[in-house]
Amino acid sequence: MPEKLTIQDIARLARVSKATVSRVLNHHPSVSPETRTRVMRIVQEYDFVPNATATGLAGGKTRLIGVLAPPLTWAGISEILRGVAEYVEDTSYEIVLYSISFDRDHFDVLDRILSMRMVSGLLAILPGKLSRHITERFHQGLPLVMIDDQEKPGIVPWVGIDNVSSAYAATRHLLERGHRRIAYIHGPQDYYCTIERYQGYAQALRDAGISPDPTLVFHGRFDTPSGRECAAELFARDRSTWPSAIFAGNDQMAYGVLQVAEQRGIQIPGDIALVGFDDDLLARHLKPPLTTIHQPFSQMGYKAIELLLTLIDPDHRAARAQRKGEAPPESEPAISFEDVRAGQPIRLLLPTSLVVRASSGAPRSLSIGP
Repeated sequence: MPEKLTIQDIARLARVSKATVSRVLNHHPSVSPETRTRVMRIVQEYDFVPNATATGLAGGKTRLIGVLAPPLTWAGISEILRGVAEYVEDTSYEIVLYSISFDRDHFDVLDRILSMRMVSGLLAILPGKLSRHITERFHQGLPLVMIDDQEKPGIVPWVGIDNVSSAYAATRHLLERGHRRIAYIHGPQDYYCTIERYQGYAQALRDAGISPDPTLVFHGRFDTPSGRECAAELFARDRSTWPSAIFAGNDQMAYGVLQVAEQRGIQIPGDIALVGFDDDLLARHLKPPLTTIHQPFSQMGYKAIELLLTLIDPDHRAARAQRKGEAPPESEPAISFEDVRAGQPIRLLLPTSLVVRASSGAPRSLSIGP
């Protein structure tokens, strides 16, 4: 017997197949209690530590899931990954994280990852320019789920939010506080969420009987410097033309507005009310704390990885419940990867919420709209 046992050694000693050993190690509910006990007795006797990749390959697939994500400094990414980790912790799968930047297409990186055939599926978080390339891989048979707000959802299973209704709620909040002139700061023009958030902003104004004013629309890049640039452009105008409120398309740009306002002695919300979008971890700690739309980033990660694992292994939820010592989950209609590939897209829209803090101020005397 070699010093370090392999899964083949465990199978031989327990008089079972390698696939059975893999199912035992992965807590699959299909294994009989007697077989499970016999295999685990040998595992414990020889202090066997399974290799995630080798264990998966013995059962015909790996137990590794690839996660493609932007740098952790990007807003919301750390919270999304926290949700992914929370779910995966109670499964037999492990995560391989691949971090990408936004200044390259990364086609070569993705192809290299997938050509190694070391992952059973891929969770793509804000893949940007890679979206179309990833979709090709999905058509070729790779289980995939996207968390994306840059491209319009397609056939690949998708997890996100309703940007239109969320932006509508943010604008409506300002209208209900009596504001009639509300500026809006766009994100990147080629992002689908930018288009949707403007639609929600404009529709809320129209429903209140107000025509959107193009002179109050500014174009940012979803980062703090562009928020500063837009604020500087606005505050350079004659003060009599200023809006009474600003809706920034994300919190990062709202931070830039706050910085310029502080430098110029402009009071928020005294002179201008401000609302953001995302509810970043810093939003509540600003002076003043930022009113914003809360995106459920952690829940996005949790639901996305749950969906991906269900596409890979429909039985994994039962195994996860057993691993946690919980009752088996209620049966749900089976999600077939082949059905999804054939044209039955899955889109999970998670609810957002308006978090009211000091930056939007107290209600004004005038109430607008129905």
